Amino acid sequence: DVQLQAFGGGFVQPGGSLRLSCSGSGFTLDYYAIGWYRQAPGKEREGVSCLSVSDGSTWDGSTRYADSVKDRFTISSDNAKNMVYLQMNSLKPEDTAVYYCAALFYMGLPSDWRTREYDYWGQGTQVTVSS
Repeated sequence: DVQLQAFGGGFVQPGGSLRLSCSGSGFTLDYYAIGWYRQAPGKEREGVSCLSVSDGSTWDGSTRYADSVKDRFTISSDNAKNMVYLQMNSLKPEDTAVYYCAALFYMGLPSDWRTREYDYWGQGTQVTVSS
């Protein structure tokens, strides 16, 4: 069975940093695009970032970011460990949300990564940014 688990959330002051981790089992990153999403209270879930490690023929390493987090967040992977990370720097109160990781069976990175129906979801991890 494919399972995802997101962890690493917590409470941080504005301007601080957190690193979220997404642990995957039952699949290999080669065949999936991994996305990070977040949902704040009263708001719709939004795509934050996405990563593809392979397009099926080459090591791709493609990444995408929502405009709201560009230049502050960095997505990366450790393929040997089947882990995907989201380094979040310069955090703002508006980054407060439950963050989820999700896996899409897709080699490469789809242009519509933010709206795709992902195949697997992990449980969320709370990130709170407040002074």
